[in-house]
Amino acid sequence: MNYENIYIEEENNIATITINRPKKLNALNKRTISELHTAFKELDEDDEIQVIIITGSGEKAFVAGADISEFADFSVKEGRKLAAEGQEILFDFVENLSTPVIAAVNGFALGGGLELAMSSHFRIASDNAKMGLPEVSLGVIPGYGGTQRLPQLVGKGRAMEIIMTAGMITADQALQYGLVNHVVSQEELLPLSLKIASRISNNSPVAIKYAIKAVNAGFKYDVNGYATEIDAFGTCFGTNDFKEGTSAFLEKRKADFPGS
Repeated sequence: MNYENIYIEEENNIATITINRPKKLNALNKRTISELHTAFKELDEDDEIQVIIITGSGEKAFVAGADISEFADFSVKEGRKLAAEGQEILFDFVENLSTPVIAAVNGFALGGGLELAMSSHFRIASDNAKMGLPEVSLGVIPGYGGTQRLPQLVGKGRAMEIIMTAGMITADQALQYGLVNHVVSQEELLPLSLKIASRISNNSPVAIKYAIKAVNAGFKYDVNGYATEIDAFGTCFGTNDFKEGTSAFLEKRKADFPGS
């Protein structure tokens, strides 16, 4: 597919998706959301790709929110449809992707940008990053999962404060709150993301897929996370990756996982 608002680079089984709307601070519009869905789907189906990194172009912003001009005149029905479709095709889709997704947050991650970062499996931030959910300052609330994922990551009280003040927190605060895993300089952001992605890619992609599923299950009100873990654990025993991993361990050699 020919992309207008994103570009993809692939190297050593790692794909990096860069949102490329620098004049709009990489804001998410309908086309960008659609392109991201297609990119994530195609990369997830590519057996060669074992980790995906998502970032924004330039030094100012990861994603500075949604493109407000697209929905400023929406009705109640249209607003509900916007949130429902966005969650389905991008934010929930990314969270439940079988391939690990790392958000490399450079600069502003606001509104839909922070929601995209929170949908990723974990986050690394540059030291100039600033994060927030400013939607209430526009008379609306976060609609792409922000009211649900932020409390899961930082706790209810901190999430309430961040959402209700519509303010921004720094990268260091985000690290303290557990919203991001690491904070580094902008120059170190992608190298560290690639280094961690490389470590992930050494492990069984099948086991990682089931680990993602089991961890996510623990945050769903209608799913028994422990039961999901038990089932996934047992399923792993029937995979070629399990056979290779245990054989390699017993033979004192590095595993070469087939990914099946």
